[in-house]
Amino acid sequence: MDATPRTSRPTFPDGYGIPTTSEGLLTWDQVEPRLREAMHYWISSVRPDRRPHSVPRWGVWLDDRFWYDGAPTTRHTRNVEANPAVTLTLESGSEVVIVEGESHATRAHPDGLGARLAAAFAKYHDAGYRPGPDSWSGDDGGGLRVITPTRAMAWFSFPADCTRFTFAAGQV
Repeated sequence: MDATPRTSRPTFPDGYGIPTTSEGLLTWDQVEPRLREAMHYWISSVRPDRRPHSVPRWGVWLDDRFWYDGAPTTRHTRNVEANPAVTLTLESGSEVVIVEGESHATRAHPDGLGARLAAAFAKYHDAGYRPGPDSWSGDDGGGLRVITPTRAMAWFSFPADCTRFTFAAGQV
């Protein structure tokens, strides 16, 4: 699936030094590997009383989406069941990737997704996390959730390469 988003400059207040031309924009091919290779992610959601909530998560970037799991009774899952809007970020404050999208419960269908997810989660084997291909195939999906991106922003050399990525509806 080709999920190459449109690129543009984000709008910042005067004084931030954001270039006004498209020269120096990042490409999605430069950003996506960081999403695939990261070990730690932060997901922010909104509580029912509209207060923000952030939580560190393990997960994998696969098929142009972010896949993660966890108990349906957690604060995060209860938040996104009521309001699926989320922000996914990586740990770095200097090589920044920020993904906006929606988180929805899902399960690994018998099309081989479970095996591909298990293979991608191998990056956590040294930490003792070893889900198998059937971990997300039960009736409850094993707590599997997927974030589908709508927008992203990234920079690796602020402000020169600050880039906004916009995903077309239904593109990913």
